[in-house]
Amino acid sequence: MDGRELKAKIRDREARIGIIGMGYVGLPLAVEFARAGFKVDGIDLDANKVRDINAGNSYIADITDVEVKQFVKAGKLLATTDFEIIRKIDCVVICVPTPLRKTRDPDISYIVSALEEVALRLHKGMLIILESTTYPGTTEEIMLPRLLETGLKVGRDFFLAFSPERVDPGNRVWRTHNTPKVVGGITAACGQMASQLYGQAVERVVPVSSSRAAEMIKLLENTFRSVNIALVNEIALICDRLGLEVWEIIDAAATKPFGFMPFYPGPGLGGHCIPIDPHYLSWKLRTLDYQARFIELAAEINGSMPHHVLSKVVDALNGQRKSVLGSRILVMGVAYK
Repeated sequence: MDGRELKAKIRDREARIGIIGMGYVGLPLAVEFARAGFKVDGIDLDANKVRDINAGNSYIADITDVEVKQFVKAGKLLATTDFEIIRKIDCVVICVPTPLRKTRDPDISYIVSALEEVALRLHKGMLIILESTTYPGTTEEIMLPRLLETGLKVGRDFFLAFSPERVDPGNRVWRTHNTPKVVGGITAACGQMASQLYGQAVERVVPVSSSRAAEMIKLLENTFRSVNIALVNEIALICDRLGLEVWEIIDAAATKPFGFMPFYPGPGLGGHCIPIDPHYLSWKLRTLDYQARFIELAAEINGSMPHHVLSKVVDALNGQRKSVLGSRILVMGVAYK
């Protein structure tokens, strides 16, 4: 199958889609493609996830059992632990975790493992898209060389692109379908093919010049949040020393209709993205002999916030002539922070 045939299959929604990694990114994406009329195969090493999907059960809060059951029953969604299904697939989307090592270096071992499974089964007319957050250059420097080892030509025999996930767990307004999808290809033809695929399932596709640009965009988005959270956390520390109420300061500042965006202090950072993604960029720049000072400073400030909150708790208990030892402390909202 060549590029023209793949385009036609995508346009007619006859392309078979495989999604590697059925977590909080992969399952919602699979549901949207199934909703658009595509046949979707979810691939995951976790047999429990596979069993749940095939039974019509969702383990992701943003996806209901009804949705999963509907598409499984219609034959539009099937899950498996067997990578051999890739031989029958036209479009592969990789949505695997990219954690940090203890040294804050990127751990792309899950990407490499998924890539190897795809490379062993790569065939002409296949589109491969990486969605896992990573440092600029991963798609071009890690994925492309391995796929080229098969002897197939990128942009002609197969198509390779990067499209960053933009999932906001628990957000009832911005979901996979209506959140704009950034897409960058290794070649112009790769970008066009990936854009055409996503265009069948999401409201708006935002093409960019390259996979590197798409990778960088994701890191900018979460570095922006990390730095601004660090700023407001430091403002909280400053207000504490000045005897000011930080919430009053933020709420009043937020009445300005331009030039200000409210962020709110908290006991540090948590979640899948903000504590991790900026360090991918910082690590990449260290290899280029450049120190990303804003990123490092933001991490330092945010990392100190648990200690500040603990100090406030100790002060509050001391004010009641109580010690931390023996006190019962309730933490409300423990999931991320």
